[in-house]
Amino acid sequence: MSKIASTFSRLVRFVPKSNPAKVLIGEPVDAQLDVGLALYQGKDVSVRPFSGSSVLNPGAATGATETIERVLSPLAQTEVGSIRCIGLNYASHAKEMSMDLPELPTLFLKPATSLADPWPAPTVLPKITQQDNTGDYESEMVIVIGRDAKDVSEADALDYVLGYTAANDVSSRTSQMNQSQWSFSKGFDGACPIGPVLVSAALVPDASKFHIRGIKSGQVMQDCPLTDLVFGVPQLVSFLSQGTTLPAGTIILTGTPPGVGGGQNPKNYLKSGDEFAVELLPHVGTLINKIENQ
Repeated sequence: MSKIASTFSRLVRFVPKSNPAKVLIGEPVDAQLDVGLALYQGKDVSVRPFSGSSVLNPGAATGATETIERVLSPLAQTEVGSIRCIGLNYASHAKEMSMDLPELPTLFLKPATSLADPWPAPTVLPKITQQDNTGDYESEMVIVIGRDAKDVSEADALDYVLGYTAANDVSSRTSQMNQSQWSFSKGFDGACPIGPVLVSAALVPDASKFHIRGIKSGQVMQDCPLTDLVFGVPQLVSFLSQGTTLPAGTIILTGTPPGVGGGQNPKNYLKSGDEFAVELLPHVGTLINKIENQ
């Protein structure tokens, strides 16, 4: 794991109630608290701020305590660069979509402008998606790279991982199926909300121990262990770094399990007013998105 990972357990990036013009990094006081769910339920969440201004350089605990006014994505748009995304990386999802298992990871990119905050920030469906209402959800586990990685081996790959968080790979299915490349259909502004908590790789030495659920307006749509991944974390980090520098702050979306709206009969797409929650346990908690039309 990245050396920075050993300096924290769980980090949140947030706006404090004491100063709404400020952005802080810190650890939730309650180590077991589902931060996203607690905030959604209107509870106060106490955080011990760190001296740094980024999860990539968090510094040390200051000894102070703050209360979250608004939680932000763990990294800012300026820190993530282009966002790497892996398609068809759950065996059961490939089966759901009637597609063969890939022999190599299937890569597409999202721009940094697609990065978005958890609730209460809205997740917006663009006008092009509203034309036929085929906006879809994809619950995903996210790898956060902690130091520049290039040409790394699978054996060394975890040395570059800072930690993990959750994402919703918001997609426009008609646009996706109309093209062989997926960056357009999955790269709209705000189409990559992540968070709410960055969990240290030191706390989760084996990401296959995670379990992910996608919950649409209270109904469980996706429910899968990460043992179903076709390509695990070491394979993905190594593969994506071949001949290509993954700068510190790079985030890698690792694919979605079965249960997406486009894979159901009848289809079950997102619409304005829906709420979608990505629950990644243990430690990360719940990323909640409230869906709105542009």
